[in-house]
Amino acid sequence: MNNALKFYIDGTWVDPVVPATRQVINPATEESAGTISMGSAADVDRAAAAARRAFADFGRTTKAERISLLQSVIASYRKRADDIAEAIILEIGSPRTFSVNVQAKVGLDHFEEAIRVLETYAFESSLRDTVIRREPIGVCGLITPWNWPVNQIVAKLASALAAGCTSVLKPSELSPLSALILAEVLHDAGVPKGVFNLVNGDGPTVGQAIASHPEIDLVSFTGSTRAGILVAQAAAPTVKRVSQELGGKSANIILPDADLDQAVAGGVLRCYTNAGQSCQAPSRMLVHESQLGQVVEIARAAAQGMKIGDPQSPETNLGPVASRMQYDKVQGMIESGLREGATLVCGGPGRPAGLNRGYFVQPTVFSDVRPDMTIAREEIFGPVLSILSYRTEDEAVDIANDTVYGLAGYVQSGSPDKARDIAARLRAGRIYINGAPSNSAAPFGGYKQSDNGRELGVFGLEEYLEVKAILER
Repeated sequence: MNNALKFYIDGTWVDPVVPATRQVINPATEESAGTISMGSAADVDRAAAAARRAFADFGRTTKAERISLLQSVIASYRKRADDIAEAIILEIGSPRTFSVNVQAKVGLDHFEEAIRVLETYAFESSLRDTVIRREPIGVCGLITPWNWPVNQIVAKLASALAAGCTSVLKPSELSPLSALILAEVLHDAGVPKGVFNLVNGDGPTVGQAIASHPEIDLVSFTGSTRAGILVAQAAAPTVKRVSQELGGKSANIILPDADLDQAVAGGVLRCYTNAGQSCQAPSRMLVHESQLGQVVEIARAAAQGMKIGDPQSPETNLGPVASRMQYDKVQGMIESGLREGATLVCGGPGRPAGLNRGYFVQPTVFSDVRPDMTIAREEIFGPVLSILSYRTEDEAVDIANDTVYGLAGYVQSGSPDKARDIAARLRAGRIYINGAPSNSAAPFGGYKQSDNGRELGVFGLEEYLEVKAILER
């Protein structure tokens, strides 16, 4: 990749102010997938200044002009979609089929949804004798994670562009390759200089500089709750808007009238999606105590049926976790489950048989999990499912809500009315009923320590807008 050692600032590829590099490690092979430069506060200064200059004009563009720009971005993105998918395979070990059909495709979906929102959105309305205008907030700092590298960037960026904002992006240093290709996509699409800027680096340096920068009006962060607190603290002195999507510990309530084969097997697969590295993964499966034995056997079969191995193989549906640090964390969580008395159904510590390198984790299922166990309370971010039992629906709802998180929830039932009733009682931002797919128009975000904002669709657009009242005599 020609631009891997550069940053994209003010419409051109530039060298870092202070040379420093980092290896990007392929988690399937533990070998280098490339080398990137690591930025500094001085690089953020350059990027923020470019974004501020660009905002003077871009913030005044018409809705039609921004729709045209997004159409150009989509056309450019389609040409590079395979390159983006390949980069994601290399940097986080996402299986090829999943990288092509989901990881890369969902970025395109978000750009397309931004156009649909813009086409009907009214930036100006009337309230009695007052004109209400919605205007772009300004320069936005985007700090994104490694698990869904392009999805998380575009979920923010598409709304920012649609609103008329300019931005400075810091992608994760673990998964920067796909972000660099996305920068090339935007350049080739004719995004005006300074409207989009990219500085690679780590959180304590570049992330901190973005969050605290006086020229940045909003910071949108996706990552751990711990890091989100640090971002909010850094942003506080400049009183900028902070929008965050943080951790999750989503419960999947399977009611007794559900089709168990479909609900349980589907729940296992959804928990293991992206090697379990999804903030809304249904990692707690709640089942009626009378059905626990049956559920355990279905879950065992589903977990053992996963095809784990080389991400380049089209047959693989479970790749490695993204880094040595993540591998060690997941192994520690599995050990805690054993130590605290959960029953190991399948999987367990160590790599799967036949895999002697790479950060591969055995697809693991625990049963007899108590709500107070570590594996039932903390986000694992790996292919580890905890099965808990309940006696009544009220108890199931109480267990599901007994968490500091509230990003997503899942309900399985043969009765749509019953499922909707349970869904209404869950304290989470998104509820999926009976295996419903995601929806790029629906707001994404959570309650409690999972979120303080929303992404996607009209709700995502409005995160990047200020509201102005114009009163006339």
